[in-house]
Formats: sequence, structure tokens, C-alpha cells
Amino acid sequence: MMLGDFLFAVAGLVILLLAGDMLVRGAVAVSLRLGIPALIVSLTIVAFGTSAPELLIAVKAALEGAPGLALGNVIGSNTANILLVLGVPALLTGLDTSNCDTRSSYVQMIAASLIFIVLLFMGPLDVWHGVILLILLCAMLARAMMDAQSARRQGAMALSEEVAEAEASPLPVWRAVLYLVLGLMGLPLGADLLVDAAQGLARDFGVSDEVIGLTLVAIGTSLPELATTVMAALRRQADVALGNVIGSNLLNILAIMGVTSLFGPLIFDDKLLYVDIWVMLAASLLLIPFVFARWKLSRPVGVAFLMAYGVYMVSLF
Repeated sequence: MMLGDFLFAVAGLVILLLAGDMLVRGAVAVSLRLGIPALIVSLTIVAFGTSAPELLIAVKAALEGAPGLALGNVIGSNTANILLVLGVPALLTGLDTSNCDTRSSYVQMIAASLIFIVLLFMGPLDVWHGVILLILLCAMLARAMMDAQSARRQGAMALSEEVAEAEASPLPVWRAVLYLVLGLMGLPLGADLLVDAAQGLARDFGVSDEVIGLTLVAIGTSLPELATTVMAALRRQADVALGNVIGSNLLNILAIMGVTSLFGPLIFDDKLLYVDIWVMLAASLLLIPFVFARWKLSRPVGVAFLMAYGVYMVSLF
């Protein structure tokens, strides 16, 4: 039974990754064909498309009575996004952040994290908590779009890597639509397999849903971000890597927990309150010198991040 659960978990992760990639590529291609501005595509469809696996897993876990898995997934993903997703490319090539200006987005990420922590202490998370997070999400997106329009007027807007690639070799309409359909069909299937297998593994190993969400599911749903940051590091695009992590963490809190809380109440283990959310916040605060002083994310920093993440993983079990 344990082997079966593990194989189903792997199958779920693979389907999620393939479906998420198809959804993003199809959505970008269709949007460009319809003449939607590239920046709006990258801020909305691409960002939300890559977060779709986390959203589907969180909602499914909440509906099936495993809210700890949903919360553990978001908290664990945010921790993994910094220590693991930035640690690996820093170890491989280093990330020169001297030309990265992510201060505004980073401040928003820290503010969202603090508000999320306050709401957790006022929990269990319910509909009104979700409404607060979704209102903040709308404010964040409105601010991002105003900044983008200002940058366009000044002629300083750059296309995202995904959009630039799509414009360079646009997909035929039929293939873009096919990718959209397959992505939308594959995401719930992958989420279903992964959540069921994760709960089975939790029972097999005698650990809680929260721990499985903080480890297996969190790492699995961070794989798209990891692939993006590694490629960005290899191409010397530190702004893409850092921006990807900060944007993903913002969406995890405001969008995913905002929507999932609408299916509440989400009751969770007190350990999340006294250990895991503070690990998430501490990991987020580690980025202060790299965002404001623009220190380089060097190989020693990558080693330190990965060692810290390894210690945290071991402590969970």
C-alpha cells in the first residue's frame, strides 16, 4: 500500500507539472492572439496558471476534510520557495541581485505574511478571513497594473521571458486551445492523485496531514518555481528568479489561502502557529539584505539556505 501511495503521488506531481506548463503556454498564446497586452498576461494568466496546482490541492484538501494539508502546503511552499528554490540556483551559479529592484513587491510579501499570521491566530480560517485576503489580492494586482502602465508610458516595460518566447514562435490557435483544455483537465486530475496519495502516506508513516503538506506536497508544488529560477540563474537573470519567488509567495497567501478559506472553517494543528509559520517568516526575512542592500546570492549563501532547509525537513519528522 505504501508503494502504491508513493507511485500515485509521483504520478500526481508529474501530471500537475505537465498540465501547469500546458495551461501557461496555452493561455499566453491565446491571450497574445487576442491582442491582450503582454504585461497583463504575465501578471495574471501566467502568475495564476503556475499557482493553479497549489490552489487545486488546497481547495480539494479543504473539501475532503484535510485542512492541515492545505495550510501546510502554502506555508511549506513559501518556505521552500526561499530556502530551496533560491538556494539551488545560488549554489549552481550564484545570483547577482545588484540590478534587481524588488523592494515594493518584497514589502508587500512581508506585509501579507504578517497579516496571514494574525489571521491564523484569530482562526480557524473562515469565510471572512478569505474575503480579507482576496481584497488584499485585488489591491496588489491593481497596484501592479498601475505600475505596469506607468512603465509602459515611460517606455521601460520589458516582456517576460514566457511572453517573449511565445511571440518569437507563436503557437497555432488549435494547439494553444488544446494546451488550455489539457491543462485544465490535467490539473484537477493531478491534484486528486496527489492529495489522495499524500493522505495515504500520512497514514502509512503515522504523521499528520500538516507534515505531509509541509514536505512532500510543498516541495512538489514548488518544482515549477525551482525550474524557472534555475533557468533564470543560468541565463544571468536574477530579477526573474527573485521576482518569481516573491510573486509566488504573495499569490500563495492572498489568492490560494483567500479562496481556500471560503470553504472553511479550516481547523489546523497548533504546531503550525508556534513553529512553522515563524520558520516561513524567518525565511522571508532572510531576503532583506539581498533585496535592499542587493547583496549577491552567492554559492556560500546557497549552501546555507539548503542546509537550513534540510535541518527544517529533518525536524518535521
